[in-house]
Amino acid sequence: MKPQELQAFKQHLLTMQQDLLATQDSGIDAAKTVELDQTKVGRLSRMDALQVQAMSQEMNRRREIELKKIIAALSRLEKGGYGYCSHCEEDIALKRLQFDPSASLCIICASKLE
Repeated sequence: MKPQELQAFKQHLLTMQQDLLATQDSGIDAAKTVELDQTKVGRLSRMDALQVQAMSQEMNRRREIELKKIIAALSRLEKGGYGYCSHCEEDIALKRLQFDPSASLCIICASKLE
């Protein structure tokens, strides 16, 4: 892979990381514990709040996974292993990396693992 392509992927990964970190703060507030006092919140409103809380917790979990993948991809970039499958060590297709810059497996190995 050409140095300018690697630099473009690095910049894209850093932008993705910044975007996820920016949305992380708002997700933390929504995932906080729902107040149980039904005199302040009706039963249906409380159920709705619990659902919103559960969805927010799941979004936070997914965000954390994505951040870990981005950090791993940035580490591979620094070490010179970016763009190579971590399982078979073959090149990862450029289109796959353009779709998901944090991909660590080629499409064949990813398909086998699913």
